[in-house]
Amino acid sequence: MIILITGASHTGKTNLAQKLLEKYHYPYLSIDHLKMGLIRSGQTSLTPEDDLALRDYLWPIVREMIKTAIENQQNLIVEGGYVPFTWKDDFSEQYLAQIKYYCLVMSPNYLEQHFTKVKEYANIVEKRVDDSGFTKEIALKENQTYLEQAQKYQLPYILIDSQYKLPSNL
Repeated sequence: MIILITGASHTGKTNLAQKLLEKYHYPYLSIDHLKMGLIRSGQTSLTPEDDLALRDYLWPIVREMIKTAIENQQNLIVEGGYVPFTWKDDFSEQYLAQIKYYCLVMSPNYLEQHFTKVKEYANIVEKRVDDSGFTKEIALKENQTYLEQAQKYQLPYILIDSQYKLPSNL
């Protein structure tokens, strides 16, 4: 089984992956770690700010890692924001049957009420070196984009609205 977790920045993707690792004992791959490894090793001239170009660069690698895990009958959690909304187009029905997809989205209501807390929890699993550029305006815009795209492509999403509570059936 592959569990694919995506969503806007600061929505809790890494935290959810960590909780699922603890619950199911499935290993997880952070697409951010892959990104930074490729950048720091000089394998790409892209920078952490090149989001769209990074998605196009990273997704083919991640996609083939997912296929390999499925073919080897291995479980894997893959988390990160570099998953295209057209991801399903890259897999046959046989692969899709082995993938669970979760997109985390914070509502404008949640962000307006809890943005300070969102920033406080930014380092719950990993330590961010500089988080000063992450503003409420950016959070609102990114989450709106994820919501609109998930709806457009008829992808499941978990809407975090009045409180941060993920479904217990994950």
